[in-house]
Amino acid sequence: MKIAFIGLGNMGGGMAANLVKAGHAVSAFDLSAGALERASASGCTPCKTVAEAVAGAEAVVSMLPNGKIVDSVYGEEVLGKAPAGALLLDCSTIDVATARKVAEAAQHAGYAMVDAPVSGGIAAAAAGTLTFMVGGRGEAFARAQPILAAMGKTVIHAGESGAGQAAKLCNNMLLAIHMIGTCEAFAMAQKLGLDPQTFYDISSVSSGQNWSITSYCPVPGVGPTSPADNNYEGGFATALMLKDLTLALAAAEEAGVDPAMGKRARELYDAFANAGNAGRDFSAIIETLG
Repeated sequence: MKIAFIGLGNMGGGMAANLVKAGHAVSAFDLSAGALERASASGCTPCKTVAEAVAGAEAVVSMLPNGKIVDSVYGEEVLGKAPAGALLLDCSTIDVATARKVAEAAQHAGYAMVDAPVSGGIAAAAAGTLTFMVGGRGEAFARAQPILAAMGKTVIHAGESGAGQAAKLCNNMLLAIHMIGTCEAFAMAQKLGLDPQTFYDISSVSSGQNWSITSYCPVPGVGPTSPADNNYEGGFATALMLKDLTLALAAAEEAGVDPAMGKRARELYDAFANAGNAGRDFSAIIETLG
């Protein structure tokens, strides 16, 4: 299949490479010359414009920074430029309202579209083990599933347009809360004289077990390798977690929900980012919770 891929950053670059590995012909576009060079090295065909990338494409996949850019790229550079009937898959994490707006515009222009944000981070993007939460009509999901499966290990249909974004925002708010609680527990355990590895051995198989302990432990040298073992570099940047929390709280307000723990998590990550840690992995917040 000929696939256009728009947005080749830390996540998109690995995702596009996995589409090539799966046998697809990928035409790639990014504003960064370096990103295009890396995409070319992984087997993609670099393009100078979005229009060039989507010409003749059977599917268009995007991984972009925010909703404003997604709206602009699809509204001005994809709809009407990609072949009629092409499948559109936006894997960016954006607000639910924009996801629904763009999907409606795509439908009116004759395209099937899904919102398919991801969970898993940079390593999973490179390894092809992402989880996709997909919003869109059933027939669009059926077409999107094999494309997404080439980039991930789990593809779940969350519901109609926007449902993928809703699932992603709820999930990441929960992750932010879990990580803070995990960091506080490890800090407290150490203050009480418990060895971190011993506490891990206990908590990872007890009622406090969660993904932040077993798969992404914030303590160096404990559990599977995580950004904590690389001075909290790589992984999921604090700025991105803060972005997702901000989107989640906006969605909560619109839905009439008052997530007290989510609000507190956002306050803590906002302070952490403003203290010069925006580019560090979000688990580095353990340094402030002792």
